[in-house]
Amino acid sequence: MFLDKLKGQLSKHQGLFIGEDTAFRSAVLIPLVQVEGEWHILFEVRALKMRKQPGDISFPGGRIDATDVSPLAAALRETSEELKIDEKTIQVIGQLSPYIASPSFVIYPFVGVIEGDQFLRDYSKDEVEELFTVPVKWLLNHEPYLHHVNITPEPSPDFPFDKIMNGTEYQWRARSMEEWFFEYGQYTIWGLTARILKHFITILKKGDFLDLGDSVCS
Repeated sequence: MFLDKLKGQLSKHQGLFIGEDTAFRSAVLIPLVQVEGEWHILFEVRALKMRKQPGDISFPGGRIDATDVSPLAAALRETSEELKIDEKTIQVIGQLSPYIASPSFVIYPFVGVIEGDQFLRDYSKDEVEELFTVPVKWLLNHEPYLHHVNITPEPSPDFPFDKIMNGTEYQWRARSMEEWFFEYGQYTIWGLTARILKHFITILKKGDFLDLGDSVCS
């Protein structure tokens, strides 16, 4: 009886990883737009007056609210708010694997086409300082450069060393975090945005996709 009940419980939908249900969850859109018949990716420069990461380059997106029915719904809502566009003008192409920045922070990236260019002239100045685009062809031929950030665990002052083997001599495992940098003119794309972008470009390089000059409807 116990094993049958356990089997049924384990067969139910579970999160992607332990802790997903309590993690800070965010969703972003990688926006594809056409500029003079060529595919570009749209980026935001975060408003300089924002409390967190002012001036950083990012994709449209943000925190998944309790009212969002899914990560995709959050990505579309945030994109609509930041670019002042109707969600119906966004053609969702697909999604990437979630990016687990840490056990307490996960990002769900989606890919979509934004029709028109009205957003280039009228966007939320409270959240966006400016917008710019980068040609996909340029990204396919550009090699970002890599730096590492070494992270060493630092236990809290009240950590119970007496409860673990070797106590204060315990050998904590340090780790190295990759930081990728894309340099495009005056813009430097790095951090979480660069990691997601690099993954997306790697998918394009591996796959067989339509000519970048094709129409939006292709």
